[in-house]
Amino acid sequence: MDFKLFGEVFVTLLVIVDPPGMVPIFLALTGTLPKRDRRKAGRQAVALAFGVIVVFALLGQTLLDYLHVDLPALQGAGGLLLILIALELLTGKTDDASDRQATSNVALVPLGVPLLAGPGAIVATMLFVQNGENTADYVAIGAGIVAVMIVVLLVLRFSDVIVRVLRPGGIEVLTRIAGLLLAAIAVQLIADSVAAFVTQYTGQAM
Repeated sequence: MDFKLFGEVFVTLLVIVDPPGMVPIFLALTGTLPKRDRRKAGRQAVALAFGVIVVFALLGQTLLDYLHVDLPALQGAGGLLLILIALELLTGKTDDASDRQATSNVALVPLGVPLLAGPGAIVATMLFVQNGENTADYVAIGAGIVAVMIVVLLVLRFSDVIVRVLRPGGIEVLTRIAGLLLAAIAVQLIADSVAAFVTQYTGQAM
């Protein structure tokens, strides 16, 4: 296995996924759930993110070409989805924990996709795979992805400590802050998408 490539994949994806940055959003969306359900949500989010990244690593470019979808479009769609979630956090619509099934689904959207397995992680993984030359490279890439997902799982797993410290009042404040951060991430995704489209079509026109 190419350990240099493993390190590059691990560091790149770790920076993009940003596990510490996911903690406030994770707690905002799952803080009212029982400990068991919160941990389950973390496992589901990581499992989905891993599956999505692997699928796009293997078939991403083929799938996008077949659907005639450009990567900036995927990025913009992720941004729009995050804006909807951010508005719910900012307005307090997620505070009602009576619908446990609906709350648990946040493990899939937006935590699994597009926060953990977002456009950045997908594109980076696709580029690593496209530049791979042999089996050792592909093993290193796969090991890097697995290592990052393990780190994310551990970070989310031990977020229970933060929940005990913050208590319900602190979770509510954190929810509003997370909503603002999520809105900022969404706006940045959309801005990057628009900029990529402008660059793409301007280049084609020239």
